[in-house]
Amino acid sequence: MPTIRVDLFEGRTPEQKRNLVKALTQACVDTLGSKPESVDILLFDVKPSDWATGGELWSEKKKS
Repeated sequence: MPTIRVDLFEGRTPEQKRNLVKALTQACVDTLGSKPESVDILLFDVKPSDWATGGELWSEKKKS
């Protein structure tokens, strides 16, 4: 029973999330031989102010 955790910036639409979980589920079916109903996917929306890369908050990164 695979469980996949996905952390992503907030702001994705329900349709985008629906498409993502369908694609991830299918990947588990194709790759691992899992049954779709055994695949759990947890989505976590994260604010850019709560995510940092290289010591810099994403909310403070300069747009290029």
